This record gives sequence, C-alpha cells and structure tokens, in this order.
Amino acid sequence: MSTPEPVIHYNLARFETSAARLDQCPADEGAEVAFAGRSNAGKSSAINALTQQTGLARTSKTPGRTQLINFFSLNIEGLKIVDLPGYGYAKVPIAMKQHWQRHLDAYLQHRESLRGVVLVMDIRHPMKEFDEMMVHWCEATGVPLHVLLTKEDKLKRGPAKSTLLQLKKALKERLGDKVSVQTFSALKRSGVDQLRQRIDNWLLADLIEPESDDI
Repeated sequence: MSTPEPVIHYNLARFETSAARLDQCPADEGAEVAFAGRSNAGKSSAINALTQQTGLARTSKTPGRTQLINFFSLNIEGLKIVDLPGYGYAKVPIAMKQHWQRHLDAYLQHRESLRGVVLVMDIRHPMKEFDEMMVHWCEATGVPLHVLLTKEDKLKRGPAKSTLLQLKKALKERLGDKVSVQTFSALKRSGVDQLRQRIDNWLLADLIEPESDDI
C-alpha cells in the first residue's frame, strides 16, 4: 500500500522566529523557500495571499519596515517560508541598507536548506538595482528563482503580458530552466495557485519518493 503524498496547507503557516543575523536563524535543516523584494514591491501582501492570512507578514505604508529575517513554519515538520528584509527605499539610512545587505548576503550564500527564491517585483517597475542583485546571485549559485510580478491589477492586460514575456525571455537567457516568471495580484488573488505549485515543487522534492521501476 503506497504512502499518501504530503500536502502543504499554507493557511496553517505560523510565525516561528525572527533573526537579525545568520547565527540567529533556526537550525539549518529541512527545506525552506525565501521571499525577497524591494521595499513596497508587495512582498508581505504576496505572503499573506499565499497563506490566506491577513497579518502573517506585516504590511505597512512605510516601506522598509521588515528589517529582520522572519521564519514561518508550515504544517509539515521542517518546511518553512522565509521573509527576507526588504530594502532599497530612499528614506532608509545608508548604514541600515548596508546592514541588511550584509546579513541578507550571508543568508543567501550559506543557508543549506534554501531550495529556491521568490523574487517579488512591482510589474510596473521591474528589474531595479535590488532585483538585479538577486538575479545575479541566483545566476552565480544556481539556486532556482521564481519571479513574482505583483500588482498586475495596476496594468491593463496588454502591457502586463508584454512585461511578462520580455522579462521571461531575458531571464531565461541568463538562468535557463532555473528561472520561472508569473504575474500576480494579491488584491484580486490571481496567480496564487501558480505560486503555490512552484513552492510545492521546491519544498516537497525531498519528501516525495520516486516511483520504483520494480515489477
């Protein structure tokens, strides 16, 4: 009798802990997917839409409020969603930006349980400096990247599709099959199922046993 495949129930996600430095992070085991994005790109709203919770990830009218690495545990032991610091906003002091960047880089370079990065971009303003830095990092390390073009509802269908296709083409040339791109709207809840499927593929890969060829 075969064992049923594990199912992630994102609505059961719960806050676990926050870390200002890599050595404050939970034990580096299991599997986790990290969300990254410039301040005000809609990262917190995307996490809340994914988990069907209004306040799991804090949203604020003041960009740059997320200053810590925040860990959320899922219903399957060892699986996590990670909310990385958002920075790149003009009103954040340079010293604070440098602090965030240093510890963000340490997490991305050394976290063994990291299975993929969801890079959140405002579809109206894609590929800013922070986005380029994240793409370059994934390009250098081979960590899979999923680009979430948020606030799709702010654009008409034509321009939104055009941005999607242009970015997908440009990133495929750099990252090959290690990158995927989608549009997303937390307001209209469009693209949530596609995002869940991508994260499922990353987090459950180690848990699902391949089918045996034995007869």
